[in-house]
Amino acid sequence: MTSNSPLRGVLRRMRHLERSSVEVELQELGILGQKQGAKMPQDYEKGAYPEPPRQTPAVDKQTALPNPALILSKLFLYTVDLPVTTFKDTIDSIRSKNKGVYYHQKFRRVPDLTECQEGDYPCYYEAEMQWRRDYKVDQEIVKVIQERMRACQQREGFSYEQNCAKEIQQFKEVSKNFQSRYGDLGAYASARKCLMKQKERMMAAQAQSA
Repeated sequence: MTSNSPLRGVLRRMRHLERSSVEVELQELGILGQKQGAKMPQDYEKGAYPEPPRQTPAVDKQTALPNPALILSKLFLYTVDLPVTTFKDTIDSIRSKNKGVYYHQKFRRVPDLTECQEGDYPCYYEAEMQWRRDYKVDQEIVKVIQERMRACQQREGFSYEQNCAKEIQQFKEVSKNFQSRYGDLGAYASARKCLMKQKERMMAAQAQSA
């Protein structure tokens, strides 16, 4: 026991020296605090990084003249937008009160070209106008049926032939009837040309049956 006491004293001194050297290095690096009573360093300088303002500052006007963009917007509002909006609201209010007046125009059916007397030119004119209206209506019917068929084809994909058989058959019938009545009339189609075409078809059918 007595022989080991000097050795223990040497080990204690070595530990004390190691602790003191480590503390000195930490103090130099700023990790360990200074002596007692010294103040800790601040994290940042408030003068270098000022705090943002509590409220948004007002924009300083560079000139006393009014803003031209604001003037143009007000001018457009009171000269174009407001009158047009007022006129539209007035028309909508009138239409809401008189809904039955604003239907599509309906034309009465007039005698066909075959029913007109010879030399009755007003009857010829009315029959021609009626034929042109019928021609436009039939064109729109073909377009609607074609759009339905294309929509079905787009929806069904590769199986459209099976699932869109009704639309395809309807389009074939409508297009066939349109072609048989208005086909091969040329750019200057008229009721007289259409009548002559039907007359030729009837004569050809009679010749074949005979």
